[in-house]
Amino acid sequence: MTRRLWSYQALATAVSARSTEGPDIFGVAIDSRRTAPGDLFVALPGDPGPRFQATARSDRDGHDYAKDAVSKGAVAVLVHREGDYGAPTLLVEDTLDGLWKLGSAARTRLDAPAVAVTGSSGKTTFKSFAARILEAFAASGSLNNHIGVPLSLARTPRDATAAVYEIGTNHPGEIEPLARLASPEIAVLLNVHPAHIENFGSLDAIRREKVSIARGLRPGGAFVHPVGMPPDHDGRCVTFGAEPGADVRLAGVEGDVAEIHAPGGRFRVPVPGGGTHRAMSVCAVAGVLTALGMPLRLLERLDGLGVPRGRGNRIEVAGIMIVDESYNANPASMAATLDAFAAQPGRRIAILGDMRELGPDAERYHTELLPHCADLAGALCVGRHIGKLYEALPARIRLGSSERADAAFARYCAGRLRPGDRVLVKGSNSVFWTNDFVAMLAREIEAP
Repeated sequence: MTRRLWSYQALATAVSARSTEGPDIFGVAIDSRRTAPGDLFVALPGDPGPRFQATARSDRDGHDYAKDAVSKGAVAVLVHREGDYGAPTLLVEDTLDGLWKLGSAARTRLDAPAVAVTGSSGKTTFKSFAARILEAFAASGSLNNHIGVPLSLARTPRDATAAVYEIGTNHPGEIEPLARLASPEIAVLLNVHPAHIENFGSLDAIRREKVSIARGLRPGGAFVHPVGMPPDHDGRCVTFGAEPGADVRLAGVEGDVAEIHAPGGRFRVPVPGGGTHRAMSVCAVAGVLTALGMPLRLLERLDGLGVPRGRGNRIEVAGIMIVDESYNANPASMAATLDAFAAQPGRRIAILGDMRELGPDAERYHTELLPHCADLAGALCVGRHIGKLYEALPARIRLGSSERADAAFARYCAGRLRPGDRVLVKGSNSVFWTNDFVAMLAREIEAP
């Protein structure tokens, strides 16, 4: 256990439950498998109903796992179904509403600046950069939806000196209520790309959804956004980008060092993981510092920081370097990653997966990646749409394709690699990340 997160009385007050005597709470969990001693277990239904566009709905119910969570050390449970759970019980009308109330109470008691970030790509990387620089609280993982945002808030220590929250979207109307819940002093929009475009209809519809994060700003707050993008916001703005006229300008990138020009001067700063796309995230963090009136020399705190798993972290196995970009992909992030990969040494092999939810233009978005594959020594592809790109590649670099990124395909890929290779793995979340393909690939490479 670490420091107390909630007293039982404060917890009961926050969720509008009848208060009884109960223990201090040291964490908040929603998965019985990941419950730690001292946690509050929140029993959520697998289907949130029509209120939210869940990525997946299931018949599973957290109430059925509450006793298991208690056996793992949970000292209290938040439920909307009466029962004997073997621990102090907070009974509410709806546990998802209760989690939102708990998140709101956590934000109300936080007397420190909060930063909320959205964008089509780079949110988790930005969050890790900003948390390092601001010495802020940030929840691990990509907790950015109708469950993740209130959960991140609920886990925020009341004495945090700053906090950074991710806000994501798959459908129209999702960002604004989450932004209002997070109620940030600084709202950040990193970029707008055609991710999930089949659910929005147009790139401008995605932009309108993304800029709605600014509607959650506290009075006097600032909106940090790419220069040249209509912000739909009348309040204070700080712009960033490579173009002239940006308040904070990315003047150049050399490997893992960026030059940034801002009102406070010119700075050469580290870029964990390298690449122009990550340098732009550093530039956005510089925009946050500018909005907060903090010195840009704090960007030096990025020195030595790694990148989050699945967002460009590197794994060396048997003399082969795997560049793990498997968490997600959209056309812009895929192109930027391939361009950055082209600058790396060694024989470069890319294992690429479908980019999903791109609508009727999906095949075009995939084949437009062809110029970005020019410096590859080999390519392996997974999925129907990326298969069109595979067919367009020169025959000499086509090493194989598959419908699924399963163990058999991992074994096949490993057989095409040799010591000294650099291997990029990138595709939509459901292609590689959800089945832990990179771990399978690493095991197959290590196998005798």
